[in-house]
Amino acid sequence: MQPAKINYKIYQGSTFQETFRWESETKVYVPISSIAKAAPCVVTTTTPHNLPIGWRFRVVGAGGMKEINSTGEEYHLSTLIPTTTTVEINQVNSLAYTAYTSGGVIEFNQPVSLAGYAARMQIRETVDSATIIHEATTQNTQISLDNTTKTIQITLLANVTQAFTFSTAVYSLELYNGNNVIPFIYGNLTLVQEVTR
Repeated sequence: MQPAKINYKIYQGSTFQETFRWESETKVYVPISSIAKAAPCVVTTTTPHNLPIGWRFRVVGAGGMKEINSTGEEYHLSTLIPTTTTVEINQVNSLAYTAYTSGGVIEFNQPVSLAGYAARMQIRETVDSATIIHEATTQNTQISLDNTTKTIQITLLANVTQAFTFSTAVYSLELYNGNNVIPFIYGNLTLVQEVTR
């Protein structure tokens, strides 16, 4: 797996929190049985979709309600109501859309199971630096893995970022299960100095 490069600003003395989701390259297609004209829009599938909350997906090939079909746009599952065959798209108001007639699928990348994995992240001034500015891990609870929601969450509390003095730095985060190490994300960090303190 090739890690994603994501650069961040960290605000000194403020909590830094980011959530990630690990998607496989395998596509899942779940047939649609109905789409309501509603705010927010509600899509019902013929079988359970098994989408975790917050997972991104697309609506493709829906008949009648052409406006809902994704043309590069992705939606995010906001809540399960009332079963796993219902998808609420909070960011879409479909009241003025054309009525749904038939067909279509919700399409998404299959989540990767986080079972058995732990995570670690290091911040250094440069890639070659021997000094670790900060290390976050699942063991010190600054990284949490949730296999139900399929999320990887980094949380650096304000007392941690308050101690940062670098101008710029680099970081990387790995997932590992025994000797199986997966580079997940990496990038540059810029520290924005605290004004209100």
